[in-house]
Amino acid sequence: MAASVVCIASWNADLVSRIPRPLARGETLLADGFEISPGGKGSNAAVAAARQGAAVAVVARIGDDEFGRMALSLWHAEGIDVGHVDIAAGERSGVAQIHVFDDGDNAIAVFPGAGAGLDAVHARAAAGTMAVCRVVMASCEVPLACTLQAFRQARALGALTLLNPAPAMPLPDELLPLVDVLTPNEGELMALAGPGAASIDEAAALLLARGVGAIVVTLGSAGCRLYRRGEAPRNEPGHRVPVVDTIGAGDTFTGALAAALARGELLHPAMRRANAAAALSVRGRGAIGGMPRPREVSALLADRAA
Repeated sequence: MAASVVCIASWNADLVSRIPRPLARGETLLADGFEISPGGKGSNAAVAAARQGAAVAVVARIGDDEFGRMALSLWHAEGIDVGHVDIAAGERSGVAQIHVFDDGDNAIAVFPGAGAGLDAVHARAAAGTMAVCRVVMASCEVPLACTLQAFRQARALGALTLLNPAPAMPLPDELLPLVDVLTPNEGELMALAGPGAASIDEAAALLLARGVGAIVVTLGSAGCRLYRRGEAPRNEPGHRVPVVDTIGAGDTFTGALAAALARGELLHPAMRRANAAAALSVRGRGAIGGMPRPREVSALLADRAA
C-alpha cells in the first residue's frame, strides 16, 4: 500500500527514570522506576499516525546497534514502511534521558546520534514515495536541511506539510512559507515568534505573517487553538483523563492530525480528533504506551457530544 503520510523521522531510545520532582543542580535522587522504551518525536508521530489508520513511511537514519534494531522492530510491528531508513555503520542511535515526575510532567535531554546525519540527500531519495502521499511531516529533532528539502518536494508534488517545531529553535525564513500546518506548544510558539509577541495570539499572528499556512497550538490539559489568516481563532477544549505521564502527547497530537488530514478531513475536525488522541495518550507509560486506536478516539468524542 502506498504511504499516505511520510515522516521525516527522528529516532531515539528513551531511558526513563521516575523521580518525585525535578533535580536541583548537583542533586542525586533515588528513582522508583526505570525503563527503556521507543522514542524520538518523529518516530512517535509516525506510530501515532499509523495507529490512527494512516499508511506511513519514515525517512530516517539510525545506528547499526541494539537501539537501531529496536527502531526497525517497532516500525515493522506498526506496519510502517522502512524503505527509506539509512542504517549508519559504526554510529550510535539516538538516546533520550527522561525524568518523569510524580505529577506526570517530565524533563528530557536528547542525543540525536546517527539521526544528526539525516540530510537533503535522504529527502531526495524519498521523492517517489512523497509523490503519492497526502501529508509530509517533520519535527525540529531532525536537521533542518532535510526538512527544507522534503517540504520543497512536498509542495511541488501537492502534499500537505506539517511541522512540529520541537525542540524550539530559530527557523529560516525560507522554511516557514513551506509549512501548511505548524503544531507548537505554547512555549515553542512564543520562542518562535521572538520578543515582539506578548501573547500566544500575537505570536501566532507574527508567524502567519511570515508565511505559515495555519497554526494549531497545543495547550496541554486546556486543549488546543487554531489560527489562520483572516479568521478568528478556534478553540478545542481539553478532555479530563487520568494522567500516567505526558511523554509523547504532543507527538500523538501531530501524528493523529497528519492521519486525519491524509484521510481528507478539514483542519478543524482533524484538530478535534488529534486533541482527543493526545488526551488519551497520557493514560499509558512512555511515548507510545497510551497512543490510542481510532475507535477509542471516536468513543471519547462521542462521550463529549452526548
